[in-house]
Amino acid sequence: MPDHSLLTVVVLLAAAVLTVAMARKVRLPPIISYLLVGMLLGPHALALVPDEERMRHLAEFGVVFLMFSIGLEFSLAQFIRMRRLVFGLGSAQVVLTVLAFLGVALLIPLSWRTGVVLGGILAMSSTAMVVRALAERLETQSRHGRIAISVLLFQDLAVIPLLILIPALAGSPKALPHDLAIAGGKAVLALLLLVVLGRPLVSPWFEWVAARKSNELFMLNLLLVTLGLAWITEAAGLSLALGAFIAGMLLAETAYRYQVEADIASFRDILLGLFFVTIGMMVDVPVLIEYLPWVLLVLALIFFLKGGLVWIICRVTGFENGVALRSAVVLAQAGEFGFVLISLASQKNLLPPGVLQPVLGRCSCPCSSRRCWCSTTEPLHVSWLRVTATADSRL
Repeated sequence: MPDHSLLTVVVLLAAAVLTVAMARKVRLPPIISYLLVGMLLGPHALALVPDEERMRHLAEFGVVFLMFSIGLEFSLAQFIRMRRLVFGLGSAQVVLTVLAFLGVALLIPLSWRTGVVLGGILAMSSTAMVVRALAERLETQSRHGRIAISVLLFQDLAVIPLLILIPALAGSPKALPHDLAIAGGKAVLALLLLVVLGRPLVSPWFEWVAARKSNELFMLNLLLVTLGLAWITEAAGLSLALGAFIAGMLLAETAYRYQVEADIASFRDILLGLFFVTIGMMVDVPVLIEYLPWVLLVLALIFFLKGGLVWIICRVTGFENGVALRSAVVLAQAGEFGFVLISLASQKNLLPPGVLQPVLGRCSCPCSSRRCWCSTTEPLHVSWLRVTATADSRL
């Protein structure tokens, strides 16, 4: 009997080669190609590729190595200099977005708990797609690129208290301060250990490995350091992407920065392409069309409210109008970390089905004739991300 796992890989590779080649022909970004591959071959269309959980886990490595390569462009000294952007603009964006959507929820009216959860979900932006779009246009070192990456880094950190806050909102609020204090202590301790202990150890260790003069050993060591730090941050309750960013930032201060960047480029892009394929597989076009008016309303609300807040924050902190506008367009979408919060909030019954349908455009249980995909994250932000990326490229 043929190996269906191998057949799945072959089908994905064939479709990716054809669509990426056509996208290059018409000068479209490869992201669009990967999304289309997922939409066409996924369970909601031709169903040639199963929506398997192991494929999602493999795709996460693309985001890990993307953030690692971004970390290579930032030394620790640069990160310290950017602390005003990370903790200033980042915290302002998250807090004000939560408060804004809390106000909208109270006007509808919804409960304040639902409003807080929605605000936390919609405050998140897509790290993978924003960083990839900036990297493709060589804008990661631009002023709006630095603003976007700084805000995205703080959003990664903000996921931690939100993951503690959501279960607390579903239960007794008395335990909330204690749980947040424990989670914050773990996060600070993990980051301090990585930076304080990792900085003096990374350079001598890589010098010892490089002295063995083996490309295979060097690559194995690179994978060990990157995935090891990503595992440490995940074990501490932080994100994989944050640990990978720290690993890249530590290696940026060594003499092997450019060699490392060249070594990981190929398989980083392949794994990241697989991530976008899995995002495309989540798109359910019939459901999207069914709730199209509500979806457009929610998308417009997210864009103008969230983007407007980013623009105001940038202008208040002294950035020019053009930089503020570009930053607002780049960050005015909902991202993949928000769907982690959606899954948790759904389990705790903090988001009623009537709220989820227009926000996500997905089926609500119990489903009719279609198979229920409520247990998966919904990808209607994909179309919106394409709009924001296109608009940003025109500015």
